Amino acid sequence: MLRTAILAAARSTRVERLVQTVPLSRDVVARFVAGAATDDALRATRELVAQGLKVTLDYLGEDTQTPGQAAATKDEYLRLLKSLADAGVTPAAEISVKLSALGQRFDEALSCEYAHTICELAASLGTTVTLDMEDAATTDLTLDTLARLRQDFPTAGAVLQAYLRRTEGDCRELATPGSRIRLCKGAYSEPESVAFQSTVDVDKSYVRCLNILMSGPGYPMIATHDPRLIAIGEDRAKWFDRGPEEFEFQMLYGIRPEEQRRLAAAGYQVRIYVPYGEQWYGYLMRRLAERPANLVFFARALASRR
Repeated sequence: MLRTAILAAARSTRVERLVQTVPLSRDVVARFVAGAATDDALRATRELVAQGLKVTLDYLGEDTQTPGQAAATKDEYLRLLKSLADAGVTPAAEISVKLSALGQRFDEALSCEYAHTICELAASLGTTVTLDMEDAATTDLTLDTLARLRQDFPTAGAVLQAYLRRTEGDCRELATPGSRIRLCKGAYSEPESVAFQSTVDVDKSYVRCLNILMSGPGYPMIATHDPRLIAIGEDRAKWFDRGPEEFEFQMLYGIRPEEQRRLAAAGYQVRIYVPYGEQWYGYLMRRLAERPANLVFFARALASRR
């Protein structure tokens, strides 16, 4: 029920205005978001790479409504890629792109064109792009775009969400040689007809999907903070005789940093999902919904400002 309430708040413009006008502690947002500008993203990237971690960067802004906004998002990604290359942090740093931020909701062809432009520059700079997955209504469109992009950029990655009932089938279809697939639980509010509703069912689905990806010839990216699922991921890597270069763990910026460092010290590849930009509200609320225990940190920060 708490998760449902948080996700409802994420869609409420009234709650958004309230949260944005409260004098929040800077540490609350800074724990989960690198900052507002490209330089902030570069700073966080350098720090993480220096710790032996890899990075995927997301420029926040999925509420794109005009071609001008879509073009501005595309230009920011191009600027970011050039900055990462100039800083010498590629290929340890890649980027994650939401097609909605490139205009998918009002012009699918435009978003595909912009994604192609971004992938083209990324490939020339020796790094990669992963297409983020959003609500269930856009899954087919996103996978269609992925198929088109992979004709020219076979390392383009995709995200599959274990809470969707369809995901086992998608895993089987996409577990192909060279296919980079990030498996996460999912953080959008979906009806029971398309998504598992209980934590137990989502976790079971995650393990089934993980088995498919780890047993296939692709490149699994295990995106979770759940200690049980991390342990299962370590076990499946041994069971399917995967070396540390044949898969990776992925975790969110600011979530369980000690575990991130532990996994890296154990010899695993660990990639941190680093968001940045002005449009942090929706992202932050989904992070709270994924792990309601984060509300404790949020509340303490608010209390400290009273």
